[in-house]
Amino acid sequence: MTTISTDPVARTEILARIRRASSDITTSDPVADVPIEWEYGTGIEMDDVVGTFVEKVIDYKATVVRVKGADVPNAVAEGLKATGAEHSVVVPVGLDKSWVEAIKGAGIDVRVDDPQLSKEELNGTDAVVTAAACGIADTGSIVLTHVEDQGRRAITLVPDRHVCVMNANQVVSDVPEAIQIVKPAVHDGHPLTFISGGSATSDIELARVDGVHGPRQLYVVVVDDQ
Repeated sequence: MTTISTDPVARTEILARIRRASSDITTSDPVADVPIEWEYGTGIEMDDVVGTFVEKVIDYKATVVRVKGADVPNAVAEGLKATGAEHSVVVPVGLDKSWVEAIKGAGIDVRVDDPQLSKEELNGTDAVVTAAACGIADTGSIVLTHVEDQGRRAITLVPDRHVCVMNANQVVSDVPEAIQIVKPAVHDGHPLTFISGGSATSDIELARVDGVHGPRQLYVVVVDDQ
């Protein structure tokens, strides 16, 4: 934090130093004065963007599987079973129908959030399945824009388990690059949710508590050939 002195003598001296230090500046255009050789939103160099993303997500104690497009429905059903979701799952109205059918085929009750489920119904649901807007390799984060295949924020925050499907070509290097992707959704009035592993926090004694702000378990299906 910068503090400006209220002492008029000290303030005069500070301003005088600023004027002396900037006396060689001949233009008021900061871009012309200090050229910036960097363009916002172009990403950072990275040898393996998707591989880095997978490593970072696993570091957050989440599970990641990589599959081909044809295997996604089965991977979603297996992901639900792996997280312990045995009875019910909420899905957004725009979720891929083949995924929904695979979930039903696994004997799990599918609750489509249309009309919207109540807080009590969501709290009594084992898991949620969604798509994603993009992934960020540098931080291991998933970004949701809550369009039709991702659903409203409540369904991704209340259930205890989240199975999220993302195409490999949706993974970008860093946050500024991701912001360029989700910008149209923001302009359309959609909220953003950034997910970095299962929800967790800790108290002053560093005792970890899972599931305070969202699902305890995150299971990510990365689709390599889409």
